[in-house]
Amino acid sequence: MKKYMTMEDFLKTQTTNKDKKKRKNIFDHLIAIGCFSIIFFSLYTIFNWCKDNSKIKQLNKNIQQSVDILEVKDKGEAINPPVDMNSNYYYYIKLPFIDVNCDTLLKENKDTIGYIHINNTNVSYPILQTDNNIYYLNHSFDKKRNKAGWIYLDYKNDINNLSDNTVIYGHARFDGTMFGSLKNVLSDYWLKNKDNYVIYISTFKENMLFQIFSIYTIEKENYYIKTSFDSDTEKREWLDTMKERNIAPISTEVNIDDKILTLSTCQNNHGGRIVIQAKLIKRQMK
Repeated sequence: MKKYMTMEDFLKTQTTNKDKKKRKNIFDHLIAIGCFSIIFFSLYTIFNWCKDNSKIKQLNKNIQQSVDILEVKDKGEAINPPVDMNSNYYYYIKLPFIDVNCDTLLKENKDTIGYIHINNTNVSYPILQTDNNIYYLNHSFDKKRNKAGWIYLDYKNDINNLSDNTVIYGHARFDGTMFGSLKNVLSDYWLKNKDNYVIYISTFKENMLFQIFSIYTIEKENYYIKTSFDSDTEKREWLDTMKERNIAPISTEVNIDDKILTLSTCQNNHGGRIVIQAKLIKRQMK
């Protein structure tokens, strides 16, 4: 038996279809708004990222123009020389110091405590330090907010009285600023250059030369940035662990009397770190 749709049923059907279309239109609009918001946020983030990087580059350009970075060919004081006369130590202590007049930098930022330079990277910056490890994650040398941050010394360290382990931090910016170019140390062309395995630091009181003994990547942890040890045994175990992590084609002797320098930066957005560790091999008082 054929069933006919009543006018009442017809009107209900039309109302239901209209409701479905209305809900679909609302859903489509919400998706469009969501996509637009994501695009806008991404463009805004990229714009700010570029603006921060531009400011950092200009700041560093001004710094490079205001200070003289000089090579000083001075024997200095050899620190903890190894017994093995064939050790690379005796090659590296012949390299010159770099000397930077930090007084000029101090006038621009009172948190200045020194200057760091690493061959065949973009790392050539003043080192800053304050009473915490947060401020210079998002403030630059001029103390203005900047997500690029700056290169800074762990607040627990004293650059004039080195701890067992002195730690310096910096962001790994994609454009190579700050510690962004430390990714170079993982490449074959950098690792094969013998003269790259040194870190130069100049402070108000002295110039120092550090010989790299370990380069590696690791997930985020606090062990490698430990600044002091309760016993010689604890430090020996720590040094052995740091050496075991090394991926560089070097075999540098380290012992409990060595003063260690650790550079730490991000490798990725998932907590990975690039770490460079070196020992003090000579110093020159100013």
